[in-house]
Amino acid sequence: MFQGGSQKCTLRIHADGLRNSTGVVGSVIFASPDGWPEDTSKSVHHWPTEIPPGKREATATWDLPPGDYGVAVIHDENRNHKLDRNFIGIPKEGFGFANNPHVGLSAPPFSAAIVHVTCPVTEINVHLIYK
Repeated sequence: MFQGGSQKCTLRIHADGLRNSTGVVGSVIFASPDGWPEDTSKSVHHWPTEIPPGKREATATWDLPPGDYGVAVIHDENRNHKLDRNFIGIPKEGFGFANNPHVGLSAPPFSAAIVHVTCPVTEINVHLIYK
């Protein structure tokens, strides 16, 4: 879980598999299952990362205290700060989670997407899924 303190470590989230370079990659960091994975008001951090022109990947960088965090990522193609869904609830934009767990009809549990952040740098790869 979230470990307080003044020490900061770097978490680099490499997101790949984007279907285009439109929009931004949004990453959300949670210290607990509360709000997982879409209630950004309960997240530790959330912020968009620009996608380099013509690329289908982006890297988000966060400074966090060491500890365990759940990580979710979306390809926010229209920059509206949420994962858009169709009329029956299927995501219309790409999404992924730390550890790249299997995703069925709903998001994986918080425990499946936990990253242990240590200093100086922890790097993860998240492959985005489009349904």
